[in-house]
Amino acid sequence: MIIEVESEIAMKMFGTKMGVLLAGGEIIELVGDVGAGKTTLTKGIAMGLQVEETVQSPSFTISRVYETPNDLRMVHYDFYRLHDAGIMADELRETVQDPAAITIIEWAGIVEGVLPADRLTVTITAPTETDRRIELTAGGEMGEKLLGQLA
Repeated sequence: MIIEVESEIAMKMFGTKMGVLLAGGEIIELVGDVGAGKTTLTKGIAMGLQVEETVQSPSFTISRVYETPNDLRMVHYDFYRLHDAGIMADELRETVQDPAAITIIEWAGIVEGVLPADRLTVTITAPTETDRRIELTAGGEMGEKLLGQLA
């Protein structure tokens, strides 16, 4: 599935649409260059999940956890600065198995061996300075379900 968005606001709105659909246990891998809109999309997902905290990029902290009003947690990882996942791989392994966690991962290449195949991969490219092309790829049943709901 391919979605075209023309602004940061449209990216957040698409993220909000995704967030409303999430029920816990979902794993979302975000792929894209620096500045592509991965964190902007995550902010939209948080809005859909009714997260009240301000969502910030976890580039320096590696992970951030946000509580939702319906007893779910959105766990946002960014492995951009790591060359070896180390103990973070163990934390991620636990998180992706938690049915109350929505796991969002940026720069997942370093933890590829930890990620289950059943995930939704969101690849964001920037054909222009403001436009974004979002390609959604399902890796299994959970990913397929999300794709069907977003269609």
